[in-house]
Amino acid sequence: MNARLQMSMLCFVLGLLAAPEVAAQAVGSSEVGVARSVEWGKVRRVLAVTIQNDSRNVGTATGAALGGIAGSTIGGGRRANTAGAVAGAVAGGAIGNRMSRGAQSGIEITVELESGRTIAVTQEGSVNDFRVGDRVQVASDGRTTRVSR
Repeated sequence: MNARLQMSMLCFVLGLLAAPEVAAQAVGSSEVGVARSVEWGKVRRVLAVTIQNDSRNVGTATGAALGGIAGSTIGGGRRANTAGAVAGAVAGGAIGNRMSRGAQSGIEITVELESGRTIAVTQEGSVNDFRVGDRVQVASDGRTTRVSR
């Protein structure tokens, strides 16, 4: 490959890397194709929150089951297999519990809707995503609500 072509390719790739990212909001597959009502409003407050996983017992039980199965293959006899299964279940349960406690950063956005109502919505994001006074869109299907600019 000649030097001019290599330089052109390098400039193209660097141009792609320097392009501003378009922030895409993640949605669950259950939200696809669901009609949402939309209201407009102004941000009145943005508060940083920690969103914790609510399904702690699922991770503990799954970890214990997988650990027990893996541990039961250790050793060469009935007692060794039983001891391995017990140890594996305890270790797997502890690991599953710790993993399911994972928390992520989020925000609570208080919005004064044009209808006069004031609502607070908690969602993933950063306090830098919204500012007090921003005009925002609030979309809801009656179960899930999301605020966006």
